[in-house]
Amino acid sequence: MKFVQEEFSSTLEIKKSKFIAHLCPYNQYKSMLERLKKEHPKARHFVYAYRFLNEFSQVVENCSDDGEPKGTSGRPSLKVLNGANIINSAVVIVRYFGGVKLGTGGLVKAYSDAVNQVCKEAVFKEYQNLIEKTIEVDYCELSKMEYRLKENNIEIVEKKFEKKVTLLLNSTEENYILANL
Repeated sequence: MKFVQEEFSSTLEIKKSKFIAHLCPYNQYKSMLERLKKEHPKARHFVYAYRFLNEFSQVVENCSDDGEPKGTSGRPSLKVLNGANIINSAVVIVRYFGGVKLGTGGLVKAYSDAVNQVCKEAVFKEYQNLIEKTIEVDYCELSKMEYRLKENNIEIVEKKFEKKVTLLLNSTEENYILANL
């Protein structure tokens, strides 16, 4: 799974209609949609689709056709995100109608192509499900533990020095298993 960390946009023109696709992190989706509606007051449609992981690591997804014929814009846009295994991201496609009707098949292709195009231009980061763990070690074992953690790509977020050293760690479950933690 992959996601974007910043906004990307791309424009596609089909039969005088303009499709401007904007891809952004999911947590910026609502503000981006509001901004786009202000920036494009003469646009006809603001189609969106998003996918994100909830607190139970379940994929939540939604889409809107925003006045386009049912199933011709939001659903195809969502299918592109799903097919590319993109999560924690949202896409908004701003459409300016060019006067030529595209038909249902034409709309599906246009919206899919617009999302595919912005995905090709975007920079993605690989998603990892990071888990925080806390461990305690004796002072005499600290340097050995730090070496072991570094070797297994486990980040030390915080160190507390009390009777023992308490380490707050952040990494994937796989890395914890490799380090025998």
